[in-house]
Amino acid sequence: MTSEELIRLRKRKSKTQKDMADMLGLSTASAYFKKEMGDSPITLKEAMILSNFFNVPISNFIISKST
Repeated sequence: MTSEELIRLRKRKSKTQKDMADMLGLSTASAYFKKEMGDSPITLKEAMILSNFFNVPISNFIISKST
């Protein structure tokens, strides 16, 4: 999932970055921002929470990196 898609989903639910950080158990909105921008990886637990919240397949949050 791209940063733009994740932002769009969040805004569609009228949630702030702080709201999302709280939902994921992150300490700051900045920590969520890093995940939203792809600077910090989304954990499996976070992917499960986001998948359920946004009602999208968990595979949308799992990125396979080829070496």
